Amino acid sequence: MLTILHVDMNAFYASCHQAVDPSLRGRPVIVAGDPKKRNGIVLTASYEARKFGVRTAMPLWEAKRLCPKAVFLKPDYRLYVEFSHRAMEILKKFTPLVEVFSIDEAWLDVEGCEGLFGDALTIAEKIQKSMMEELSLPCSVGVSCNKLLSKMASDMKKPMGITVITPDDVQNMLWPLPVEELYGVGPRMAEHLKKMNINTIGDLARIPPEFLQAAFGVVGLRLHRWANGIDDSPVDPHSADKAKSMGHSVTLPQDITTWEEAEAVLLSLSEQVGRRIRCGGYVGKVVTVTLRDSSFVTVTRSATVPYTNLTEDIYRAAKKLLHSNWDGKTPLRLLGVSLSGLIKEFDQISIFEADEKKKRLDRVIDEIRERFGDDAIFRAKLKSQDLLGQKGSPALGPFTKRN
Repeated sequence: MLTILHVDMNAFYASCHQAVDPSLRGRPVIVAGDPKKRNGIVLTASYEARKFGVRTAMPLWEAKRLCPKAVFLKPDYRLYVEFSHRAMEILKKFTPLVEVFSIDEAWLDVEGCEGLFGDALTIAEKIQKSMMEELSLPCSVGVSCNKLLSKMASDMKKPMGITVITPDDVQNMLWPLPVEELYGVGPRMAEHLKKMNINTIGDLARIPPEFLQAAFGVVGLRLHRWANGIDDSPVDPHSADKAKSMGHSVTLPQDITTWEEAEAVLLSLSEQVGRRIRCGGYVGKVVTVTLRDSSFVTVTRSATVPYTNLTEDIYRAAKKLLHSNWDGKTPLRLLGVSLSGLIKEFDQISIFEADEKKKRLDRVIDEIRERFGDDAIFRAKLKSQDLLGQKGSPALGPFTKRN
């Protein structure tokens, strides 16, 4: 049965700005770092800008060269979170089985809703109409029998597309595609697969599963199933309540080669991770740092700490890992910090009064930023770095990737 939908908001950040400012509609809009600076990357480009070749993750200077008449905007995360919440509320009008995948994506299971809203294709059309009428936001919808195929379908027609993929369509619609277009195949996995002469999704689907298992373990088996259109994972409305880790990584606008710069990046990332962990009501015990140098060599190291969600604890462990695994001069292009081993926060009576002070400090900082924005308060250590945007707030925010 075709009862699984995947809804993907189109050019979400740019579309949010166009929704609140009608003068931007129909014009090329690029959301990136500080438009007054040349460093930074494109977060999102409207489809009007994409016609000029502007793409996500493109350096800002190149986007300006390709589309000099574009409207360049700094990201407004509070705006995006507000629109995301409103969009998810629209989806929940059609079914209670909505699994939020990211700020601009979600799966729906509409089985049993036909009597109220029609079949899955009709529901997809109604969702598109509701998003435009209520929020002025475009979206694409994939319709299929499982989450994997519905997500692949939603990517096929943008903007404002609706694509249906049945199990019988897998060979014709998916197998000819490059292997890197299969959900779950990242750049590094694609590189490994191509070295094995596996260039298309069809090539991957036809490889004996035991061969892939020998090469990649359980990941190989999972990719083989997905290449054949097989996915039995349910739509889980509570998936976000089961977070195992939270983290941020940043591809830097320019390589860094000093301890001071690297530590400032880690502090900013630790703040973002701590804030998300506290917001979700979690504590964690494993701090992980990711370092990638200019030659794309990646090092990932972890350390176990007492359960915490304090920024200072996360930063202290991250800094120690940095000093143990970097020479302080090899150019770094990416850093990441995450906290894993998450459990729901429990009350702990600390024998150190300082810990309670740190908790209160983090809570106050979170509240100030929630009310007045991320620029309202920042640490003095970050103020001294060139990695900052206007008003002293970390310019890392626009470049960070969450997990």
